[in-house]
Amino acid sequence: MGKKLRLMAVIAGMDLLLAAALLWTLGILKLPAFGGGNPVLERFVSAAGANDAPGRPKDGLSTDSGQPTDTGQPTDTGLPADTGPGDGVVSEKRGNGVKCVALTFDDGPNKECTKDLLDGLKARGVKATFFLMGESIPGNEDLVRRMKDEGHLIGNHSYRHIQLTKAGENAVCDAVDQTSVMIEQITGERPQYLRPPYGDWNDNLECKVDMTTVLWSVDSLDWKLQNRQKIVKRVLKDVKDGDIILMHDIFPTSVEAALEIIDTLTPQGYTFVTVDEVLID
Repeated sequence: MGKKLRLMAVIAGMDLLLAAALLWTLGILKLPAFGGGNPVLERFVSAAGANDAPGRPKDGLSTDSGQPTDTGQPTDTGLPADTGPGDGVVSEKRGNGVKCVALTFDDGPNKECTKDLLDGLKARGVKATFFLMGESIPGNEDLVRRMKDEGHLIGNHSYRHIQLTKAGENAVCDAVDQTSVMIEQITGERPQYLRPPYGDWNDNLECKVDMTTVLWSVDSLDWKLQNRQKIVKRVLKDVKDGDIILMHDIFPTSVEAALEIIDTLTPQGYTFVTVDEVLID
C-alpha cells in the first residue's frame, strides 16, 4: 500500500496525505472511519478544511449569512455615525469623496456685516443660507436681493427674536407670515425654510406653520464669544461631514471667523452648500 501511495503522489503532484485522502474517497484505499481516529485523514481535514469550517469568516464574509463580518475596519455606510443635535442631517454628496457642510447665518441682514460677508463668500465662490429677521429687512432690501442674485438660500427667522412657543400660535403664524411676505416682495420667492429663534419650537407650531424647520448640529457660539480665534477653534473642533453650522451675520468677528473657517476647511476637502442640500426629510 505504501508503494501505491507514493506512486499516486508522484503522478498527481500531490503529497502523501492528499493522495491518501483521494484514494480513500474513490474507495481504492480502505482506512478506518474518520471517527476512529485515523491520523492520516485527521491531519488532511485539519489542514485542508480549516478555512472552510461552518460559520468561519472567509475573505470578510460569513459562510452562514453571506453578510460582511466585523473585520475591525471602518465601513462606509454613507451616513454619519453620530449627528448629535442635527439628527437626520446628512449630506447628499456623501459617498463620492466630497464632504459637505452648510454655513447658516441668523438675525440679519445687517448693513455692514452682511455686506462684508457677502463680499467674502462671493470671492470664495461659496453659497450659504441666511435666516432673515423680519424687523431687520427694512432699509436692507438691496442685501436681500443680492443674496438671491448670488445664489444663497434665504430662510425665515420670524419677525422678532422671541421664544415662539411662549408667544401663542396665532401670534407666531402672523410673525412668520409677515416675514415671508417681506422676503417674497423682494425676491419673488416665498421662503420654504424656517429657523425659530433659540431653536424654540414644538409640534403644535409645526402643524400651524407650513414650512420646514431647520436647526443646527454645530453651534459656533459666535454671539457669546465675539472673538474670531475662539469661534474658529470651536467650529473646527466639532465639524464633520453633513453638519449645519449656526452663526450670525450681525457681528464683525462672526464674519471674520466664517471666512477663516471656509479657508481652513476647503483644503481639507469640504464643500460649502446651502441647507436644502444637506437635509433629507
